[in-house]
Amino acid sequence: METITSSRLGTALIENGYLTQEKLNEALSEQKRTGRMLGQVLIDSRDITEEQMSRSIAAQQNLPFIDLLKYDVTPEIVRLLTEAQVRRFRAIVLEDRTDTYLVGLVDPSDLRAQDELSSLLGRPIYASVITNDQFKKTMDRVFHKENQLDQYANEVKQDLERDRGIVDLNQMSHSIDAIEAPVIKLLQTVFEEAVKMRASDIHIEPEENKLEVRFRIDGELHHQFDADITIAPALMVRLKLLAGLDIAEKRLPMDGRISVKTGTERVDIRMSTIPTQFGESVVMRLLIQSQGLLDLNKIGMSPELLAKFNRLIKLPHGIVLVTGPTGCGKTTTLYGALEKLNRRNVKILTCEDPVEYRIPGIRQVQVNEKIELTFSRVLRSFLRQDPDIMMVGEIRDLETAQIAARAAMTGHMVLSTLHTNDAVTAPGRLLDMGVPGYMIASTLLGVLSQRLLRLLCTYCSEPYNPTPKELEWVKHFHGTDLTQAEFRQNKGCPRCNEIGFNDRIGVFELLEMTAPLYEAIHKGDPLNFARVAREMMGKDTIENQAMNLAFCGKTTIVEAMTVVSSVEF
Repeated sequence: METITSSRLGTALIENGYLTQEKLNEALSEQKRTGRMLGQVLIDSRDITEEQMSRSIAAQQNLPFIDLLKYDVTPEIVRLLTEAQVRRFRAIVLEDRTDTYLVGLVDPSDLRAQDELSSLLGRPIYASVITNDQFKKTMDRVFHKENQLDQYANEVKQDLERDRGIVDLNQMSHSIDAIEAPVIKLLQTVFEEAVKMRASDIHIEPEENKLEVRFRIDGELHHQFDADITIAPALMVRLKLLAGLDIAEKRLPMDGRISVKTGTERVDIRMSTIPTQFGESVVMRLLIQSQGLLDLNKIGMSPELLAKFNRLIKLPHGIVLVTGPTGCGKTTTLYGALEKLNRRNVKILTCEDPVEYRIPGIRQVQVNEKIELTFSRVLRSFLRQDPDIMMVGEIRDLETAQIAARAAMTGHMVLSTLHTNDAVTAPGRLLDMGVPGYMIASTLLGVLSQRLLRLLCTYCSEPYNPTPKELEWVKHFHGTDLTQAEFRQNKGCPRCNEIGFNDRIGVFELLEMTAPLYEAIHKGDPLNFARVAREMMGKDTIENQAMNLAFCGKTTIVEAMTVVSSVEF
């Protein structure tokens, strides 16, 4: 919020009686550790108020402080600047003094901003200090909020064109609130639309002559709108500031987190950037906290499979794995399992990358590779924390797998995920990592494999006659009797955003370890293990579940075929 040096601000706060030297030293240490601005550290820790900080800055720079709550703001005077300019410079024109203008500034030390304001107004300005919170409230009263994506994008583009395409990074870096500039209003609207359309991811991708925004809805990307490429730098700067990333670094991939509130929804966002030939591309994963965790009873498991899975996870010790490709809901299933196991007399620890949902009563640890806080290191520490149940976000390497196996051998229940295409190949994957067969045989209880299928919109789906190729695929799984089939296809309507699908459901297969399977894996023979396992599972596979959903008209044949890789089409 302030750009005067930390030492000068600290001195001013102490001289005004707002802060003690001890509190200042604590805040300076926190500033050094996090890289955040001193004023924000002090406000967040409630050592000072925003008004006290602004008054101290005013006194330090020999400027008047104006309390906007007691000031008669004239909307016509304020509107001498456009809303885009007002929010960009965080400045309010308060009074016409014939030869000069009295202007309230959140950051009076930004002399470049004052020069630009003087040029825009055509007169010298007389600076005063206002608080950021009062500035925002005043702007909301004076300017009416708009909600059109194109209008906001154009506002940002025009503002940048006035500055000859130069984005003032320093000025923008001082603004951390979500309504301080047209670019932020654009982002807010993107977030609101994504939540409304049930998007799981937002993709913001620069091309040579445009900036494309796409949403992933029910597992599939959909184009939303194109914006002028000139607004890309401003969007990237703002997103990086919100995520706490280095705005000067454009050459390396980066990851961060953002929490926003759209309407009544609180959304946690995982943000990832990569450098591409036309600029930085951004993907944001949306986690809507109000949706909470999914109940295992509602994710698509059959009653029989659910009963088996519940029995496995309630055993006193061993390993239960959930497998499948990225984005198939493995972590959601594990969270559902933890919800069932979470009791006051049970100690549960999780090691995740990242922690997606916070669960009361469970101790959750975020992996951080930058400081060498790896899965294996966290797991070793877990064993000294007297846990009953441990959840490992993903088994990625031999060390993590061996520690998880040893934990299971010493009386702990371990839940984790593994990247394999089906349940029967999971033990072979552990063998490939280097885990001894005897260790797998003595700890592994079962493997759940899953995929996600899009469900047809019940308002617009229509009957469908399969092609000969599709019929061949259907008969492979269901047999030749198709008299009861109700094949349907997607059409699209306003209720499903013209997509034809609405929501997704899981399809699952569960492999429970038995004596023949233990013997095969103990010998280190994954091929024989897979053969025996497939014989035991019979038709209780993901492929057959997907086919059954298509057969009864809940999804399309093409969608069922998409999630099945074992049968070539």
